Amino acid sequence: MPISVAILKTEMVTHNVRHYRVEKPKNFHFGPGQATEVSIDKDGWRDQKRPFTFTSLQNDDTLEFTIKSYRDHPGVTNALWGLEAGDRLLLRDVWGTIQYKGAGTFIAGGAGVTPFIAILRQLHAKGGLAGNRLIVSNQTEKDIILRDEFEAMAGLETLWTVTNDPKSSLLQERIDADFLRRHVGAFDGRFYLCGPDAMVDQLRGTLEQLGADVGSVTWER
Repeated sequence: MPISVAILKTEMVTHNVRHYRVEKPKNFHFGPGQATEVSIDKDGWRDQKRPFTFTSLQNDDTLEFTIKSYRDHPGVTNALWGLEAGDRLLLRDVWGTIQYKGAGTFIAGGAGVTPFIAILRQLHAKGGLAGNRLIVSNQTEKDIILRDEFEAMAGLETLWTVTNDPKSSLLQERIDADFLRRHVGAFDGRFYLCGPDAMVDQLRGTLEQLGADVGSVTWER
């Protein structure tokens, strides 16, 4: 049964990403990295469901979603961009397979970093980030989500790379086998992957070829 919740506040994160802070229903439980299907509680939109990850933590008073809006087509994320405090969303059952299983390398493409936000925030709150690395690929530097927050997390190693921003001083490389050999090196640890399906599929195969244990690679199934 969908639960209707009010948007309490929206906040800009990047030029096309916003935080949506919404009411937290009583006895609503979720874990870091988990998601729910969300729709807009308005006529014509209630049946249009999209999966979004919780980026708040369980003990927060409100729920938070960090959502990229694709403004070039008239879908749910584009409609979300027009919502403000007082508008309502519908939430459904909690699900998700990206759960923390131990220190490792988190690799994301673009908005694929969102399932990692709550995981890394919780580890940071507990002082348990040592040994974790975050590698994120974006098209441009301005697309990086929560860069300042991640870079301020004690114990977390961060590496940013861009694929379509020649003026940026960041790495200008795609995440492929050569990239992983140079920037990761050892493949006997854990890996967490999230991003476009094609990217995740390619990285899973590449990591296996480089010697990673299939059982040590976590992705959204």
